[in-house]
Amino acid sequence: MKLVIAIIHDEDSHELIEKLTEKNYGVTKLASTGGFLKSGNTTLLVGTQKEKVDEVISIIKDVCRTRKEITTTSPMIADNSGFMSIPIEITIGGATIFVVDIERFEKV
Repeated sequence: MKLVIAIIHDEDSHELIEKLTEKNYGVTKLASTGGFLKSGNTTLLVGTQKEKVDEVISIIKDVCRTRKEITTTSPMIADNSGFMSIPIEITIGGATIFVVDIERFEKV
């Protein structure tokens, strides 16, 4: 038995949960925060057989693609009219995936 822990962007969570449940994987969703922008993430826990781990990861990769987004920095540069923000391009999305062994599993 394996536990797949996937930390994904909030925007991808609904579609990923839908795809995983369509394939009969049990999914537990946890709200989490972190990363460069301290933006909302979702952590998904998926318990599965060892043979199914690659399929779970494949589904995650299909849904959680990286993409570019424009955001602004916090006001840092002063000009004659005051402080101004600078737009920057960042990469969001994707997934951070951990796979851990489960010594014992019980569903009660």
